[in-house]
Amino acid sequence: MVKPAKTIGKRRGARAASKVARVKSKKAFKTYKEAIKYLYEKTDYEKERHLRYNVTTFSLERMEKLLSLVGNPHKKVPTVHIAGTKGKGSTATMLGKMLDANDYTVGLYTSPHVVHLHERITVNSKMISEREMLGLLNRIYAPVEKIGKAEKVTFFEIMTALAFMHFVDSDVDIAVIETGMGGRLDSTNVIRPEVVGITSLSIDHQYQLGETIGSIAKEKAGVFKRGVPVVTVEQDPDAMRVLRSCASAVRAPFSVTGVDIDFSQRFETSREDGPHTRICLTTPTSKFEHLRVPLQGKHQAINCGLALAMLDKLKASGYEIDDEKATEGLSEVSLAGRMEMICDDPRIMIDAAHNAASIRALIHAIGQNIPYDSMVVIFGCNRDKDVEGMLRQLQYGADKVIFTRSVSAKATSPEDLAEMYTEICGKMYQTATSLGGALQLAKSAVGKEDLICITGSFYLIGQAKVRFQPT
Repeated sequence: MVKPAKTIGKRRGARAASKVARVKSKKAFKTYKEAIKYLYEKTDYEKERHLRYNVTTFSLERMEKLLSLVGNPHKKVPTVHIAGTKGKGSTATMLGKMLDANDYTVGLYTSPHVVHLHERITVNSKMISEREMLGLLNRIYAPVEKIGKAEKVTFFEIMTALAFMHFVDSDVDIAVIETGMGGRLDSTNVIRPEVVGITSLSIDHQYQLGETIGSIAKEKAGVFKRGVPVVTVEQDPDAMRVLRSCASAVRAPFSVTGVDIDFSQRFETSREDGPHTRICLTTPTSKFEHLRVPLQGKHQAINCGLALAMLDKLKASGYEIDDEKATEGLSEVSLAGRMEMICDDPRIMIDAAHNAASIRALIHAIGQNIPYDSMVVIFGCNRDKDVEGMLRQLQYGADKVIFTRSVSAKATSPEDLAEMYTEICGKMYQTATSLGGALQLAKSAVGKEDLICITGSFYLIGQAKVRFQPT
């Protein structure tokens, strides 16, 4: 039986108060600076050089204990859950914008950030404020310290709890939640969502998630819940077999865009829109025809199709969704660090491609959408990535590569990257100890019609974006 829409999503302007219960306690932090310092002092697995993937390091029991001490905010907000290797942030952002355009108050939790930590927690595209963050950190301090007497609460666990608390404080109608790493043991895997989305799967975080696409798929499928519908895109056959098997095991309805859901895409160029991709997606309850994908690249068309399919599942479960409003919301999507041009003279683009499949998709998308004579790639990545796979893909698009090091503690040295690249293809390269040095080398090598592309690491593109932001 389909629930009435009003019991599922209240929509803006007609929301009842449902704040997280506040425990009165003495403020731990007087200033935002003090509070953020405390947060950054916590163990951050995004920065750990050697990370063990087990139920001790990634403890859902610890996460649930923390949430229980702040009133279980994750149980007070309807959610959707998105896992996968690449495209999670893009898919989450597109879905969030379409729900926003349908007058829902939408929380969005993503990671990592490009420039500012607050990018990770937004409500209807508005980042959480310093005042709000200070208040939340003061409320969560005592629970964190209480648990901390027995075991360490991590940076990501605190951030995830803060997101749920902020979404309840903001009285959101629905929250779009992106997993961090994996799925089964991810701190976000404490929710029972309305729908689960699985983006494209590929080899990444092999040390933690496994060396094969099947083992990675099994970890991602750990977010499946009994009876909760799952939507995914066309995958490697081994990955698809695992996903279907895991969905069947928990009796979760399972569908695939382009297989179970009518989905198609085409690339075109017009005078008005330039190079772009259009998609069609049809279900018994939705009909989206010739929609212009707001982000560039075939991979973003696939992500867009997944976002539309997830939106349709929400509609089928009782959410009031107007397709035209959803289309309007989609047209407003922009995303930092995804084929983003940050300088016009010379032309400099940044992209957060951080695994082999993402580099391949980026090279293809640039070839389709960006005219250039020669492309210089500034590249840096972390050691826990499929470095060799990324370098193999780089050779097919870069006329010249400049290897550098990001600010991450896990960064691969430029010299090691250069040595591996020489073994792979023997093509031209240079090295620089910093992004600034790499940019100097790149600028001396390009002309007006050339392109500089900075990629390989969120840390690296974040540095670049800060460097070119207006002061």
